[in-house]
Amino acid sequence: MAQNRMSPLYANYEDLRSSEQPTGSDEYTIHIPGGVPHDAGAAAPPTMRHTPPDAQNRGFKTSENEPLGCMEWIVTALSMLVFIVTAPISIFICFKVVAEYERAIIFRLGRLSGGARGPGMFFILPCIDEYRKVDLRTVTFNVPQQEMLTKDSVTVTVDAVVYYRIHNPLFAIVQVEDYSTSTRLLAATTLRNIVGTRNLTELLSEREILAHHMQATLDEATEPWGVMVERVEIKDVSLPQSMQRAMAAEAEATRDARAKVIAAEGEKKSATALKEASDVISASPSALQLRYLQTLSSISAEKNSTIVFPLPMELLTPYLAKYAPMMQLPPK
Repeated sequence: MAQNRMSPLYANYEDLRSSEQPTGSDEYTIHIPGGVPHDAGAAAPPTMRHTPPDAQNRGFKTSENEPLGCMEWIVTALSMLVFIVTAPISIFICFKVVAEYERAIIFRLGRLSGGARGPGMFFILPCIDEYRKVDLRTVTFNVPQQEMLTKDSVTVTVDAVVYYRIHNPLFAIVQVEDYSTSTRLLAATTLRNIVGTRNLTELLSEREILAHHMQATLDEATEPWGVMVERVEIKDVSLPQSMQRAMAAEAEATRDARAKVIAAEGEKKSATALKEASDVISASPSALQLRYLQTLSSISAEKNSTIVFPLPMELLTPYLAKYAPMMQLPPK
């Protein structure tokens, strides 16, 4: 499963989570807000999270089902009495509305009162109830630029973008003090840890794989807080000026070496072609004369003042034969 999380084949987090849906024989249902429960063995939509029956709405123990004390009953009765006495003015204070993308968590005398409320209107008692609103929309934030060392001791500056949303409002309010700040700090720390385990080459060429790995690590850590990390993107990897110049010099040297090799191969091929041409010309004496005439024609076409008359080598043969004995060296 760890290899699946590291695979770049998943387009987004929902595809990754859908691939991790349990396929065993355990029978439990998948709860969809505002929908009908589906059987766990059936094909589930990619945006659903499986919830075992022992968890239902909350996977943590709260005191909302514990019996109220005597003083708590008295305070609750007084709050209801205040509501009745001050009606209808208290209606404008006690009735609250949350939007479609929000949920409200109510605390009565410090205890959790039911599950998440909304969207729509809900009722609170004056003086003893307080509520917290949670936004369920996707939140985007930039991870501050982190200057860190890679595995091969190269200083780089990396920044990323994280997309997350709240999938369980109860967890987000009860389990962590500030889920937004906690997620941001955890994202910065996770980015530093992941970059520290990679070489510079991997960091530059495998951004997508590193982003998926960071996303899986973040989601595993933030799931108890009710936060789902949907996507992570590495924006930029900045190198020091000295490293940039060194890499540019290395790339330029590599290109120069490749150009020299190509030029040498061209010279070799041209020399081979000239050798083959000389063999063809030597097989026919008239071919050399034709080549002389062709060269003269090409020179005259350029409108030069220089005139070249080719001299056939056959005219010099008698003279070479006459003076050949004179050119021989005397014996020692």
